[in-house]
Amino acid sequence: MTCATEILGQSVVVFSKNYLPVSRVNVKRAIILLVTGKAEPLDFNGAVGIAVRSPSQVVHVPAHIRLILTGKERDWKVPPVSRREVLRRDRHSCQYCGSTKQLTLDHVIPRSTGGKHTWDNVVTACQRCNNRKGSRTPIQAGMPLRTQPKAPAHPVVAFAEQFWREQTEHLE
Repeated sequence: MTCATEILGQSVVVFSKNYLPVSRVNVKRAIILLVTGKAEPLDFNGAVGIAVRSPSQVVHVPAHIRLILTGKERDWKVPPVSRREVLRRDRHSCQYCGSTKQLTLDHVIPRSTGGKHTWDNVVTACQRCNNRKGSRTPIQAGMPLRTQPKAPAHPVVAFAEQFWREQTEHLE
């Protein structure tokens, strides 16, 4: 038998009015959205929901809900380039060798040759690779990048990409 905190801690996927997956919320928040009429249940391929029991009734919370009300979208700006955000984007690993030790930031096109401090020009590099590359481009140093640097995506877009990737993995 599962306890109440385990059930209420499970997650429900929330879709926008236009069926774009926007986030995951816990069951408690999903119940509030459903009961207050701010969301409606969705049934994708008979997805099983969660049964929440109280002394007097059983509430079936679906695995997916869709927001009915459209609120004003909050403005989202690309965050400024910072060590913390670059490390997060690059998953705390060197973009040249994959090491996770002694990480620094490296400008792909060195600032000494006109490179800017922008999302598409800054990567995570271990101290060894950063010193080896020096004031050269990765091509000049013979050190190809593991991934192409880019600015972080809007959180809703990133969540939607992750959600659909997970859904296709379940189908395989």
